[in-house]
Amino acid sequence: MYAILDIETTGGQFNEEGITEIAIYKFDGHEIVDQFISLVNPEKPIQPFVVKLTGINNAMLRSAPKFYEVAKRIIEITQDCIVVAHNSSFDYRILRTEFSRLGYDYIRPTLCTVELSQKLIPGQPSYSLGKLVRSLGIPVADRHRASGDAMATVKLFKMLLAKDVAKEILISSIKAEIKKGLTPKLLDIVESMPTKTGIYYIHNEKGDLIYIGKSKNIKKRINQHFTGTSSKSKKIQREVFAVTYEETGSELIALLKESEEIKINKPIYNRAQRKSIFQYALYVEKDENGYLALKVQKADGRKKEITSFTSIQEGKNLLFKITTEHQLCQKINGLYETKNGCFQLKIKECNGACLGKENPDDYNQRVEEFIKEMKFENNNMVVIDRGRKIEERSAVLIENGIYKGYCFFDLNYQVSNIEILKNIIIPMQNNRDIKTIIQGYLRRNKVMKIVKF
Repeated sequence: MYAILDIETTGGQFNEEGITEIAIYKFDGHEIVDQFISLVNPEKPIQPFVVKLTGINNAMLRSAPKFYEVAKRIIEITQDCIVVAHNSSFDYRILRTEFSRLGYDYIRPTLCTVELSQKLIPGQPSYSLGKLVRSLGIPVADRHRASGDAMATVKLFKMLLAKDVAKEILISSIKAEIKKGLTPKLLDIVESMPTKTGIYYIHNEKGDLIYIGKSKNIKKRINQHFTGTSSKSKKIQREVFAVTYEETGSELIALLKESEEIKINKPIYNRAQRKSIFQYALYVEKDENGYLALKVQKADGRKKEITSFTSIQEGKNLLFKITTEHQLCQKINGLYETKNGCFQLKIKECNGACLGKENPDDYNQRVEEFIKEMKFENNNMVVIDRGRKIEERSAVLIENGIYKGYCFFDLNYQVSNIEILKNIIIPMQNNRDIKTIIQGYLRRNKVMKIVKF
């Protein structure tokens, strides 16, 4: 749990500043679950330059509560939370100073979104909150007021959580939970899971990731892990301490994240998926009669594949579909063994290539058209699909045929402006598995929109 906050002060000498406004949003990693926003009477005058900056003046604060009147609420809302702020050393120091004046030692673990941004979004011209959120296309209202800046920090932190593919932020929060010594029951874990599409992370008692998975219904899948009787399920049941999750809305993004994060984090019970799960591939070769034949074969890194599959049956099923849709020949594609014409010829869905009746150039043109459809080469496009909420969308960026990453957005200009899109994109590796996942998903599913640029 995180307490994301922002504090406005009177200005003045170090450790003599007073709080004029505070905003705290309690954030569970997915949504805001509680909030506290209040002006505070600092019992001292505000510096003139601060009045110009924030718009908060002395008259506004005369009837506001003094710090000791809001102190209990601040302790309660930040209890068992990691305090998150943009330049947290400043906000945390101010809070500790105010509490020390009351004789209370206020201690909380902290995270700084400036430091996290510098690590996870390198190369930005400025890491000040206003300039950073503008470059990332994050909307901000009431700039230099506690509620506006804290809300912008919530949105920034949400983006940073998504960009943290090594899951360092997540693991640190789980380790903070472990220090409390609480051991949740499996049923409690299942009940806390959403019935939504996304990625889930199973942690052991050290906080380490032992399994990463994806599902269109996270709660249902976790329940299957906890009630399963396979050797792997039983090991997970024995070792699990906590399960965290990340909603994606889009199943395509869940598939892409699962593939990437398993390879980066190498969880012990994802051994099979650390290497490529696509063991079969579709290749094209010219036969002795000059026809281009499509063949499903064991994957061979030395040969150039069109797409790949998890099983030979999946490959053959697709090849039957391709053969029918493009009026190709089952015999040439190795799907129908015969010395005569193929079955498709009998029902007039083959133009006679199996008996040499169709010109190879005409036949090969249809094969080439299919191959062109399947390839991303030199393609620049954004695949837009559903997001985590009704008002949100997801985007997958492919530039010059290379998968660059994904993001979530709720403002059209974040996608129409390619430079802003590149800033908010969570970069991911472009490899054979990723290419196959995208190809397979677009082949089997309808997405909201594909924007070419």
